[in-house]
Amino acid sequence: MLPASLPRGHGFAGVLGLLSPVVTVPIVALMLLLSLVLGGCSGRGQPAASVVQSALALQIQLTQAAIAEALQLKIPGAPEVSHVRVASTDSVRIGEGRGVHLKGEFDWRLAGDPVRVDSPFDIFLQRGERGQSWRLARPQASDTGSSQGWITDPLPL
Repeated sequence: MLPASLPRGHGFAGVLGLLSPVVTVPIVALMLLLSLVLGGCSGRGQPAASVVQSALALQIQLTQAAIAEALQLKIPGAPEVSHVRVASTDSVRIGEGRGVHLKGEFDWRLAGDPVRVDSPFDIFLQRGERGQSWRLARPQASDTGSSQGWITDPLPL
């Protein structure tokens, strides 16, 4: 039998402590089972946070290189990417294969720059041929306009 009101500060552990072991064990077992099942489904086929971080750094480097080439400037050092927060992931077709479309926010700063910037991102990733690596995929305008073209770049290991 449960008391009419629980003492403050006991939280969920306090509630379980008030229940008999016959009731507590199945509840804890069910909670563990649900956490394993739900946790196992969420990341299947999705890139790790380090992969997303590497892809964002590559995206910045490619943009820097294009700007530096156009302006005939020296390419600065590698950017520092941190605090990646993925808000959504969708499965997409990239060329003949499958890929992942990721949206979210991240913090970054240019080499030698003390200012850290919080920016949104919208990137596409494609698994490597053997499924052991990832590639940054960038949409490319097609000449005919009939199909979406892609440029893919391998992520550094």
